[in-house]
Amino acid sequence: MPPAHSVDEYFLDPRAIRRAFDRAAATFDANAVVHTEIRTRLLERLDVVRLDPALIVDLGAGTGHGSRALQERYPRSQVLAIDLSTRMLIEARRQQRWLRRFQRAAADGARLPLRDGGVDMVFSNLMLQWCNDPDAIFRETRRVLRAGGLLTFASLGPDSLRELRHAWARVDSHVHVHRFIDMHDLGDALMRAGFAEPVMDTERLTITYPTLDALQQELRASGSRNRAAGRGRGLSGKAAGELFAQAIESNRVDGAVPITLEVVYGHAWAGAGIKERDRGEFRIGIGAIGRRS
Repeated sequence: MPPAHSVDEYFLDPRAIRRAFDRAAATFDANAVVHTEIRTRLLERLDVVRLDPALIVDLGAGTGHGSRALQERYPRSQVLAIDLSTRMLIEARRQQRWLRRFQRAAADGARLPLRDGGVDMVFSNLMLQWCNDPDAIFRETRRVLRAGGLLTFASLGPDSLRELRHAWARVDSHVHVHRFIDMHDLGDALMRAGFAEPVMDTERLTITYPTLDALQQELRASGSRNRAAGRGRGLSGKAAGELFAQAIESNRVDGAVPITLEVVYGHAWAGAGIKERDRGEFRIGIGAIGRRS
């Protein structure tokens, strides 16, 4: 971690992230409404891809629901679930089926325990926003993908949780909501890492909660708590909590508290024969795109 005087207030300590998800592993599935919905949408986007992958990596696999879905979609493939949290991977055993078993490995997405060019597809649902350096993740993903291999992912964009950000801004100057990276910046990072012209798009979802307590319970139980370096280190006082609650309640619509999510989707093919000094041109066969047979 950088010296205290130079710490980025949005810095995310991977050790703290791992501990948070370790603690949430047992309660994650019952509170993963957002993860489930976005994972379903990301999987549906594979309907227009014609690919017969031998090895698929589910990066940031969590409790393994995506790994199971990928194994069912591509029954001839080997699926490897990778996550920073060992306890999440232990929970992922529940998703194993006798004839549809996937492998599991605990690892940092920026240091994958895989050889160069041995993976056909990397699938990643809502992991990237927990990483400090998307360039490092994309470089490592490109390293393990074969030429022509596919990366498909979903992350959160800067408009996500705007209601929480605005409400806390009325209370204090601490960081209460993580920094989420813009779609265009992620696309540029993909190009720098050696991916062929990425297809990027976003959609906005509004998730509603009956009460503020219900929202906070879901965030706690799913491990999605604020871990930024600039967060307040003590408990917020009663007055601060009441001011925050008032600000959130002022957004109530039709009896519910709305929370905005900007979902960023990325889809890119690993370019072939890319040199460090010449990444401007990529070629992919037209046969790589089409409907699954």
